[in-house]
Amino acid sequence: MKNEHITLSAEPSDAEDFDVMAEAMDRGQRARLIRKTRTGLGLSQSEFASRFRVPVGTLRDWEQARATAPDFAIAYVRVIGQHPDIVAKAVG
Repeated sequence: MKNEHITLSAEPSDAEDFDVMAEAMDRGQRARLIRKTRTGLGLSQSEFASRFRVPVGTLRDWEQARATAPDFAIAYVRVIGQHPDIVAKAVG
């Protein structure tokens, strides 16, 4: 059987999105969730990192899928997406 590469295509409406190989799909989906949460709040990477106490370099690595965001970070981002002001106050 031929070993074919399967690609998840970039979302056309998201200029920062990118194609992802099947092996990296989980990392890519996590990256997409983090980036969409941040942009949905209207924050730059540095603003998001500062507001929610995430190292900006780590955030960049996660968003660009250079590193896989751990489960706790995904949970944190989901809470930020639902309650950004409460989280910012709690970590402030």
